[in-house]
Amino acid sequence: MSTLEVSNLNDGTTTLATTYVTNGSAKVWVNYTGVTTTAVRDSFNVSSLTDNGTGGTTVNITSSLNNANYTGSYFQNGNSGSSIGQFENHYTGGFAVRTTSSYEHMSYASSGVVDSFHNDSIIQGDLA
Repeated sequence: MSTLEVSNLNDGTTTLATTYVTNGSAKVWVNYTGVTTTAVRDSFNVSSLTDNGTGGTTVNITSSLNNANYTGSYFQNGNSGSSIGQFENHYTGGFAVRTTSSYEHMSYASSGVVDSFHNDSIIQGDLA
């Protein structure tokens, strides 16, 4: 088993199995805009985005996940402006179709589906 040395203020250096680090780390994350042109601002393990029309975006994963039973979280600001006007996230939207190599977001506001300026997503799961 591989280990990672960790500095501990209480008793010096300890070790931690690397599986705790790799299993607990995000396997995919992305920050993107869905306004005008859907575009990645920054990401990890994301090959591209697909604009599926108003409010819908598919996140395409570079290194596939082991199965489609992963979990994640998604935040969007519910409008086309750069402010976090819907910070309370009443109209969060969410995940739609999930596969091992992609997943879809739907962004909502009180008026229905919308293209949101702020979109943040994190996926936890096992890589293939």
